[in-house]
Amino acid sequence: MKYSIINERKISKLIREMTVEEKVLQLQQVAANGDSEIFESFIRRGAGSFLHVLGKDADAIREKAAQTRMKIPPIFGIDAIHGHALVNGAVVFPSQLAAACSWNRELIRQMGKATAEEVNADGLDFVFSPVLCLARDTRWGRVDETFGEDPYLAGELGAAIVHGYEDDGLVAACLKHYIGYGEATGARDAYDTEVTERKIREVFLPPFVKGIKAGASTVMTAYGSIDGVPMTVHRRLLSDVLKKELGFKGFVITDWDNVKSYIRKQRGAENFSEASKATLEAGNDMAMVSTDFCDAVIAGVRSGTISEKTVDHALRRILRVKFSLGLFDKNKKRLPRSVIGSKEHIEINHRLARESLVLLENDGILPLKSAPKTIAVIGPNADNIKAQYGDWTFFSHPDPHPDAVPTGDVYTVLRGIETVFPDSGIIYKECCGIHSSAEDDIKVASVAAMMADIVIFVCGDDLSLNGETRDRANLELSGRQNELFEALRRTGKPIVTVLINGKPLCIEKVAKGANAVIEMFNGGDLGGLAVAELIAGKFCPSGKLPISFPRASGQVPCYYNHLSGWHGGKYIDVDDGALYPFGYGLSYTSFEYSDMKLSKGTATAKDTIDVSVTVTNTGSYDGMEIVQLYYRDEISSVMQPVIQLCGFEKVGIKAGKSKRVTIPLKISDLAIVHPDLKTYVEPGKFTIYIGKNTEENLSAPLTVI
Repeated sequence: MKYSIINERKISKLIREMTVEEKVLQLQQVAANGDSEIFESFIRRGAGSFLHVLGKDADAIREKAAQTRMKIPPIFGIDAIHGHALVNGAVVFPSQLAAACSWNRELIRQMGKATAEEVNADGLDFVFSPVLCLARDTRWGRVDETFGEDPYLAGELGAAIVHGYEDDGLVAACLKHYIGYGEATGARDAYDTEVTERKIREVFLPPFVKGIKAGASTVMTAYGSIDGVPMTVHRRLLSDVLKKELGFKGFVITDWDNVKSYIRKQRGAENFSEASKATLEAGNDMAMVSTDFCDAVIAGVRSGTISEKTVDHALRRILRVKFSLGLFDKNKKRLPRSVIGSKEHIEINHRLARESLVLLENDGILPLKSAPKTIAVIGPNADNIKAQYGDWTFFSHPDPHPDAVPTGDVYTVLRGIETVFPDSGIIYKECCGIHSSAEDDIKVASVAAMMADIVIFVCGDDLSLNGETRDRANLELSGRQNELFEALRRTGKPIVTVLINGKPLCIEKVAKGANAVIEMFNGGDLGGLAVAELIAGKFCPSGKLPISFPRASGQVPCYYNHLSGWHGGKYIDVDDGALYPFGYGLSYTSFEYSDMKLSKGTATAKDTIDVSVTVTNTGSYDGMEIVQLYYRDEISSVMQPVIQLCGFEKVGIKAGKSKRVTIPLKISDLAIVHPDLKTYVEPGKFTIYIGKNTEENLSAPLTVI
């Protein structure tokens, strides 16, 4: 968001001229898929924002707003989580979790820019993205919306996509969900998060800090509560920390119907008068959907229970964003609708789909040396575009279209295999549902496998098992997918397992029994094409996990940057550690690390040092490697994680060649949040690691004085 003194003067003049009702109406967002009479009444009255209104409908509302006394334009919002995906024909990118596997800041920025262009062309100004929650407990239904488990990676990728949204002034980004939403009790969506402010500052706040610095115009509050205080009314974290301490100048919006939920679910207020007053005074500037909020605030100002200055504070922030976006400009031009689903955006999507794939296992079967005579494509997700898309597409929200056929060029794994291997015979059998399967279906799968030279087994989950409100207690493959795999394995045919899922699942049986395993997560339009191209060796895999895979559901939460346990944190009935750790991913080539150096072995808290290493491609394929930088605080007054990410660089290296990779490290990034909530670097010994992942790396000592 671009801050302007000139605009601030215009805003002050507007505020002085507005009535109480005109002011408060700007604080109300209204959804198109709600009560039609209420919706139309707010159009007539001149509400400040509308949700899920597209194209000509948005233009019509703008025209009516221009006829009101103050002529203040509304701002139109949309859930563009991974592309403008609520509109059929727009590019559906990989989900945030899938895209995070690329570890590619620039591609993520391009994804944001492409989304902004498509949203802008459809008459919208405001995207509810990125999600900066951390997926610390993978039972949570909304893991797919996140950039994974790590605050540094989430912050870097979040900042990148914000730049994509905001830098050209096309749309306002929205950082969500503020804050601690991804670590609710038992991973149950919108429950209480039992954490201290110290932990919030050290773990959950850093991605939001980076998003704000990148220019995000808005922030959305979480549904849940922090240690019993609903985020909707958390004055300390909203006003004191977000607005004052961090200097956030945009506006804060509640999540869907949060004001009503504060009354009905959290039982913090008896009525809308109390709830609206508490919501506004805590630091929320705009109420999403809770349409009784508007009249309750108007009545509160007129009765003297709500200060008009409080309304003015919120109004200024909303108008600031509107001016920054150029919404007051009568000659504001929008991009042509031809950019929606454009060739350029599809190309970005293709590159991201490729780089988002993670090769988890490979005994040497991949890449295939030649096209098989016959390929059996088997499994519930082999031709399941709904599962491949994941949540927050036109299939799932806000108006489901269960029978809709995507109008864009979409590749399931089946279609990808058919396209990339045109001379191979393809045998396709679904043979198993996500939830159940008949015994005869498994027999059919075995017969199909016996007729083929290789089996592509596509399994995972679907929208019934992941997404908002779909938390899970059991992360095993559902239904009879394990049985189906065992039947395929008994045929003796080589098996490539492809996972399409919204979160890490407990897949040890499938993973260790297959010849190769490819993780797609929710790969969007071109995920299936990218998988087929990977199998055929048309590119070298480079994706690495932004999240850890547990061995068993009882191991969750299972994240890499945990605190040390007195007895080592081991279970007696499960092997120690993750099945696949954060940062893990295989390649078709091999990389060796050597000659790690620090530019300084001793530094102060104000210094920035360079950490360098030579990376050599010792294999026979050109490839990309994600060089990861970690640190460990060896002695600290507050317990620190066993290891923490503090930098990364993705580099391309040709076969047989070496590259010197240098990653800057700000010593200030090694700071600790102390019990008094002051943040500073403690002098002492640190270990710096650089390498392939959390477990394969080189190390060097660092002393901070």
